[in-house]
This record gives sequence, C-alpha cells and structure tokens, in this order.
Amino acid sequence: MKSFSESYKEAGVDVTAGYRAVELMKQHVARTATSGILSGIGGFGGLFELDITGIKKPVLVSGTDGVGTKLKIAFLMDKHDTVGIDCVAMCVNDIICCGAKPLFFLDYIAVGKNYPEKVAKIVSGIADGCVQAGCALVGGETAEMPGFYPVDEYDLAGFSVGVVDKDKILNPDSQKAGDVMIGIKSSGVHSNGFSLVRKVFAVTESNLSRYESHLGSTLGEALLTPTKIYVKPILNLFNACNVKAISHITGGGFYENMPRSLPKGLSVKIERAAVDVLPIFELIMKTGNIPERDMFNTFNMGVGMTVVVDKNDVDKALASLKASGEDAYVLGELVQSDEGVIIC
Repeated sequence: MKSFSESYKEAGVDVTAGYRAVELMKQHVARTATSGILSGIGGFGGLFELDITGIKKPVLVSGTDGVGTKLKIAFLMDKHDTVGIDCVAMCVNDIICCGAKPLFFLDYIAVGKNYPEKVAKIVSGIADGCVQAGCALVGGETAEMPGFYPVDEYDLAGFSVGVVDKDKILNPDSQKAGDVMIGIKSSGVHSNGFSLVRKVFAVTESNLSRYESHLGSTLGEALLTPTKIYVKPILNLFNACNVKAISHITGGGFYENMPRSLPKGLSVKIERAAVDVLPIFELIMKTGNIPERDMFNTFNMGVGMTVVVDKNDVDKALASLKASGEDAYVLGELVQSDEGVIIC
C-alpha cells in the first residue's frame, strides 16, 4: 500500500508531492555521481566511501551555509534553477580555503507548498554546483511546512564535507611581509549583501526586468548570476605553486574576510586603483548613495576569492589560474601592521 494520508493533506502537507519531487530530481542527482557513492537517494542516510589513497593523515573539513535573501530575487523572477549553485558554492568555497577537496554535499529545502517541478529545478541547480565542484550530491531533505513559509516561497541551505592531508592544511602563519595577495574575479554579487541590495533597488518585478545597458542584462539577471565555484582552479593551483592562505570573500567584504587568513602582525595593503570593481557594484553604490568604505565592508566588489603566495611564485600562480579559465591579478602585498586591510 502506498503511503498517503488524507488528514495530513488537509493540513497542507501532500506526501505524494514529495514522492513526485524525488522522482523528478533523480536525473539531476545522477549527474553528480562519483566513485565514493554507495547509496542512492531515498534512504535514511547518504553513504560515501572515503578513498584515502595518497593521504597519510586524512582530516575531514565541513562547511554549511544557505543562499540568504537572494532567494527573494528568485521568487520575484520565478527562476529557481540557479540558486542551488549558490548554495553549493557558499559551502565548497569555504572548504577549499583550508586546502581540502570537497567530497559530498547534502541540501535542505523547506517549502510552504511542495511543487515537485519547482523543487526539481532547485535540485538541478544544486547538481550543477556539485558537478562544478567535483563533489557528489548524496542526499538531502525537502520539508513541506504550511503556515510557516508562504506557499510560493522556500528556504535553501546545504552542507558539504571535504578531505585534506593534515600535513597539507594551509598554514596562515607561513605568511610574511612581502608576500603577494592575488585576487580572483567574482561573477557578481554572489550570495551576500542582498538585504542591502533589495533596499537599494526597492526590488519589484518591474525593477528587476529593467534592462541596464552597462550591465549588458536586466537588473534581475545580473543579481541572480550564480556564485562562482573556485574549487577546481584552486586544486590546480596547489599543484602549480605553494599557496600560503586563501580567503573566500563573502558577507563582510574585504574588511571582514581577508583578515581571517592573516596572522597577527600582518595586514594586506591594497591600492584602490588595483581593484577591478564590477559594474553591478558601481550601480549599487551610486543608486544607494553608499559610502565606498561600506561597499568594501559588505560586498566582494568583484573579487570572489584571494590567495597569498610568495612574490617569486606570482607568475606561476597567475598562469595556473588563467589556464583554469579564471581572471586573476595582483591585488596587494602583505605588510607589517595590525590594521588587517589597508586600502589606499
């Protein structure tokens, strides 16, 4: 007998919609399969066999995050197939900062009403992100919560686990004055600062559909551009040179994130002219009349990730990142100071 409860359905939860959503998402989950997967979706846990070949002292590294209020843009545009990439990116980009390779990912989708086709679109984006990161989507949860979320809205969060050899965990203390910080270009706003973005543009369907010539797209398309996933380029970079530290530039911008990878007594000195600020940030600053200091303390400003290398390794690092398809450039230099970030 198939599981079905008329009483539960009358309360707003349709279990059959959940089964339908699982069937629709299976094709997307299958695209993320790696050699470590031991179970399919639908069980009580996702099984993954850890291959530690060549790893002397395996250390697991975990990361969890959500998409935040960027989802409000997706709701207004009725576009749900890219926010999953954001969810994966926010987790795996953090994991790679330790030097770890992401292994698998799980998602959590909470909905006001389960529309199977919409859930499948969300999962398709999650699968895209997992493919970009080279990790497997081993499971997840879709929770229908009527009365808690509006029927046309949802929340999306995720969790990822990676592995690194203990001897290869990045050690920020190895940095010294004179080392160089390289910036890797972002794809846009990524998934941070959207409470301010929504206030600045007073977002509505009509505002989001407005074409912005200097952006080369509508405002909504620019804002919904998925977060760039840096995993594979950074893994290639590890083979090209000695990477001393990595920062994922998320909420808090330059001033909060860069110091997280700097040891006490060192700061990074950045010339403002060296920062290749993307047009979307110029538009946000101008429209909202936001002080530049606040912009750099809220957004990535066009730099989604930074890496620190010895000055003698700069050319090798830039060549490796370029070969991986990344737009990277020298952003600044480490100096003796306790200010954290110095933009001059």
